[in-house]
Amino acid sequence: MSDDRHRHTPTREQLRIWRNYIETAEVLRARLASRLQSESDLSSGDYQVLLALTEAEGRTVRSSELAGLIGWERSRLSHHLGRMEKRGLIRRQACTDDVHGIDVIATDAGASAFRAGSVPHLRAVRELFVDALTPAQLDEVEDLTAALRRHLDLDPAPAG
Repeated sequence: MSDDRHRHTPTREQLRIWRNYIETAEVLRARLASRLQSESDLSSGDYQVLLALTEAEGRTVRSSELAGLIGWERSRLSHHLGRMEKRGLIRRQACTDDVHGIDVIATDAGASAFRAGSVPHLRAVRELFVDALTPAQLDEVEDLTAALRRHLDLDPAPAG
């Protein structure tokens, strides 16, 4: 008896499902990013950084921790933070408890830009994602996401 889960490569049908999933997710991500940029002047990267900072105590996170929170390489984050700092959205300062560490702080302008960008961004999430699915389908997406996160050894997604 053959078990498809033990094949070394995906079946043609599995590859079709995978490709449809990836292509759809990329289009969704691109459309959300485009809307965010046009409606708030924030890139999706700016939004990720500011979300993590505004959720942190004192709107401050150590740079190395921030990289882990948003899943970026440190060099990518450093370059992006430089651009955000020039725009006045964040500032960086040496950690008081670690001579080699850098704290990243959302400025008042950054927190304000994040709040202003959140309303249209969340509206776009509803229009492009939530409204396309029934409540039962949303539950299925949650179940599928949880299974993938477990399989990939990621922390469980935070509860609503």
